[in-house]
Amino acid sequence: MNILALDLGTSSVRGLVLDGDTRPLPGALARRTVELAIGDDGTGTLSAPDYLASLVECLDELTEAGHLRDVDLVAISAQWHSVLPLARDGAPLGPVITWLDTRPAPVGGTAGPADPDGFHQRTGCWWHRSYWSMRLPWLREQSGTSISRFVGLPEYLLGELLESAPMSVSQASGTGLLDLRTLRWDEEAVTLAGARPQDLPSLGALDWHGRLRADLAGRWPQLAQARWSPPVGDGGASNVGSGCVDPSRAAVTVGTSAAVRLMQRIPAGEPMPRLPERLWRYRVDHDHVVTGAAYACGGNLFAWADRELRLPRGADLDAALALVPTGGGRPADPRLGGDRAPGLAPAGTGELRGLSFSTTSVDILAGLMQGVCELVAEDLAVLESTVDKPVGVVLGGGAVAASVWWRQAFAAALAPRPVSHQRNPEIGATGAALVALGRFGDAIDLAGIGRTDELVLPTTAGRSHLQYPS
Repeated sequence: MNILALDLGTSSVRGLVLDGDTRPLPGALARRTVELAIGDDGTGTLSAPDYLASLVECLDELTEAGHLRDVDLVAISAQWHSVLPLARDGAPLGPVITWLDTRPAPVGGTAGPADPDGFHQRTGCWWHRSYWSMRLPWLREQSGTSISRFVGLPEYLLGELLESAPMSVSQASGTGLLDLRTLRWDEEAVTLAGARPQDLPSLGALDWHGRLRADLAGRWPQLAQARWSPPVGDGGASNVGSGCVDPSRAAVTVGTSAAVRLMQRIPAGEPMPRLPERLWRYRVDHDHVVTGAAYACGGNLFAWADRELRLPRGADLDAALALVPTGGGRPADPRLGGDRAPGLAPAGTGELRGLSFSTTSVDILAGLMQGVCELVAEDLAVLESTVDKPVGVVLGGGAVAASVWWRQAFAAALAPRPVSHQRNPEIGATGAALVALGRFGDAIDLAGIGRTDELVLPTTAGRSHLQYPS
């Protein structure tokens, strides 16, 4: 049996084929870059039809190359928090509002939840611009036409491909409207969102699996009988793909954005441990939760610096960064895109300090990357307080995979904790496959997290690398 793993990210959509042990098949990868519309006003949107077209192109490419042969299962890692308004006929009424968008604001005289802490403990979220409780009223106010219902990006995409596409509990937890214990829409959150049951996606049953629509079977015959598993939020999938499936290891993932997360097994219906005020909690599936903090900055910092500062390339960049000691660079606030929940800093909060005529583009890049390390270190200390003991750390994601210096900087910032590096650049897709297979117990061995990163002294050049993902 082979597995088609789809990664519905913010900067790209990818499809790769894995064998039954979740090992990638050689050459069986299709990728399309996604154009994210961003603006100084906090805009962070995607075109749903364009995204769908990119996904279709990936499936076409894999089909034409014969890579989908023997695929019995489709696993999906998908970005959390997106929302898309739809017309009565299912057509998008605007762009997809992504996690990066900081424009949503309270509408009218809405005061928020009656008991903010109780709301936070039930939903794992806050009444905040990142979640549907604030986003839906804002979208209705901004819309020039009547909105029939709301979906996330995964539900829109799968609704175009499958016979049915309910919302998984993992994706529902990222809306901020789900009671994490009962796995039902939270009444107060739905009221704050100004929503009725028919305005929201239906929630998928525990045993739900999708099937390709009959009219698409001719286009992708190798997927005609495959089972499609419920989409897993990308953060949860990355934890599993990193082998961080219990409270002994925290995953620090840096892709387009960055996050630090700790995973626990807490089946639906069981009491939840108390959630610290500054952390969120989402569902991975019916039996597991992930707790942590996330940031709107990560590999996108490199994309900005590479575009605007004329950085050296490849091995030359490694060599230049190797001359900057970890903890060095210019002092910087990396929040160019503002804060993610629960912070309220708007887009444009980033700062660079201590500039002189000798400052180089590499100094600025190092300062921005160091700034992310410091954000993570602060929240990791809070996360550790929920388990009352230090944890090990596994670094993962395309951005840290591409930079020896950034891995070293994280190791220094997170010391004395043991820090390892997961070299697999497709941890989200691999993690989604393991969730779909129910193989959480195998995740640690398959991740290979025992292999610590190579130690390269700051005064020596690292290996040449691929460019960071944007």
